[in-house]
Formats: sequence, C-alpha cells, structure tokens
Amino acid sequence: MLNSRFFRVYLLPGFVFQSIIIGGGYGTGRELVEWFMSQGPLGGLLGMLVATVVMAVVLAFTFELGRRFKAFDYRTFMQGLLGPAWWLFEIIYLAMLVLIISVMGSAAGELLETMLGWPQITGIIILIAAVGWMALNGNDLIERVFSVWSVVLYGTFAVVIVTSIVTFGKEIFGHFEDLSAGSGWIMSGIKYAGYNVGLAPAMFFVLRHHTTQKEAMGAGLLAGMIGMIPASFVFIGMLGVYPEVLQESIPVDYLLQAMDMAWLRIVFQIVLFGTLIETGVGVIHGFNERIAGVYHEKGKDMPSGLRAGVATVLLIMAIFLADAIGIVDLIAKGYGTLTWAYWAVFLLPVLVVGIKKVFFSTTE
Repeated sequence: MLNSRFFRVYLLPGFVFQSIIIGGGYGTGRELVEWFMSQGPLGGLLGMLVATVVMAVVLAFTFELGRRFKAFDYRTFMQGLLGPAWWLFEIIYLAMLVLIISVMGSAAGELLETMLGWPQITGIIILIAAVGWMALNGNDLIERVFSVWSVVLYGTFAVVIVTSIVTFGKEIFGHFEDLSAGSGWIMSGIKYAGYNVGLAPAMFFVLRHHTTQKEAMGAGLLAGMIGMIPASFVFIGMLGVYPEVLQESIPVDYLLQAMDMAWLRIVFQIVLFGTLIETGVGVIHGFNERIAGVYHEKGKDMPSGLRAGVATVLLIMAIFLADAIGIVDLIAKGYGTLTWAYWAVFLLPVLVVGIKKVFFSTTE
C-alpha cells in the first residue's frame, strides 16, 4: 500500500504534514489546551473545525501552486508566489523553525525525565542524533518513516480516546450538557491554522508525485483533515480530566496517569517521542531542501554531510531557547507572535494567487 500511486499522491502529503505539525505541542496536548480547550469543550471543538477547514483550503491551493511552479523547495515556491519579496517568508520560517525545535527539545527532555528519570539534556541529545541521522539520509527514508509512524500514531491515539471514553465517559459527555462556548474559538482556529499551515513549504519534496490539478488539490484537502484527526482524538480524551488538565505542561501524560494504565502510558510516550523526532526532521529537511535547490540550479548535488551539519547546528542553537524557556511559555508567546506574519506573507498570498490561477486562468 505504501508504494501505491494512490497512497503517494493523496495520502502521503497528509501524513507528512501531520508529522511536521504534531510534535511538541499538539502531540503532548499542550497546543490543544492553549488554543482550544481554553475556549471550553464545545468552543474547543468548534475552533478545531475552523482550523481544519482553513488548513484544508490553504493546502489545496498551496499544493496546486507548487505543482504549477514546479517547486519542490520553499525558496522556489516563494519566488513564484512573492517574487523579489520571497525572503520575507524565509525570515519567518527560520524563526518558526528555531521555535519549533526549541519546543521539541523541551518536550523531549521533559518526556524522558518523566519516563525514566533521566536528565533533560539526555532527551535533547537523543533528539539531535535521531534528527541528524534522518536528515542525512534524504527524501525516500523520510517518506517511509513518516508513513509508517503515522499509521502507528493513528492506532495509538485511537486506543487512547477509546480508553478515555470507557474510563471517563460520564465526565466527557457531561461537559457537553452546557452548550455555551468561549467567545474566541473562531480566532483561535484561524490563528492555529495560520502558524501550522505556514509550515507546509517544509514538505514540498512530496509534491513531485502530483501531475494534475485534481491530484494536487485533492491531496491538499485530505491533508488538512489527516493533520487534525489525531488532534480531535487527543482533545476529546483530555476532556476526561478537564479542567485540571489546563495547568499541565504535558497534558496527555496527565490523562494517561489518571487512566492508571501503565502499559498504555509507556506505549504512548514512545510514540510521542517519535513524533518529536518527526517534527524536527520535517522542518529541518524543508530548510535543507531549500539549500539543495540552490545547488541544483548550479548543476550540483548538495553534499550529504552538509545536510547533517545544517541539522546539527540548528538543533544545538535551539537548545539554548529550550533550556531558558519552558514549553508552556514557548507555545503561548512564540507561536502567537508569528501566526499573523504567516497570514500576511504566506496564507493570504496563496489564497489570492491560487484562486486567480485555478478559477480565472486558462492553463494548468
């Protein structure tokens, strides 16, 4: 199945997108608490629906523009989208890259400290080694690992939500007796979609499988849904320990402790650590592909050692942020600041140019 054309064209982009956005915040539950659960149970689900719709639409136009531009790295894509102003995106992307890796490092350190009692620096070092190794091996390995791990993740998250409903069903469904919602759920969905879908250019290496507008836009619509389905599983499961979970730095682990199922907690923590690696690999590989694009224009191949070197330098730089600021503050302050920048230089231009080319252009 993983080698079928249908999978590579329609499902693989969604799994890669999910792999890039899931780590650190969404995988730990912290992003969901910060952006959605703060709006209440119903408001949170409505906000997630808004985020899913925005992601799906923007990704559909992004994939189609990428196909038309023949862009398999974000530099080429942004040059086609913004022309001489393309570098504005690179500044924002690099700022988000460092921020995301900082969250990955913080989460990895906290996770291994919680699981095994190891010093937090151990988790960060393991994360660096794994991301560097995968960055060294390039597109094919990354596609395979992301695909397999996404299937494992879906299965694990499904077990978590089922177990949570069995254990806390009365509490979960009781929260929906009050149909009131927070006043900011629409804006939460728009902001959340902004900084997550802004990472789509990190995954342009998978767009080489698209040959028609139907394939590209269909894959984009599916990617928005594939990326958010596990988030809904986590959100509903965490309602079993709401509102206490709002104060936790790793909310999902708090839920697993409350369910008192040691084996599931161990399995989930292993899967979660894998998602941290996936996200780190995704954003760094996107930057490596941008550098590889420059080499390609000169008729050369990017040295494999340079790929690993770039990954290592970026990861080590981010350690200092992860060490100085906790995961809660990183998500609350850093992501909120950058989301509007993504809307200005990426999402809105993609929608304007995409609509023009798809609906008002005579050529594909």
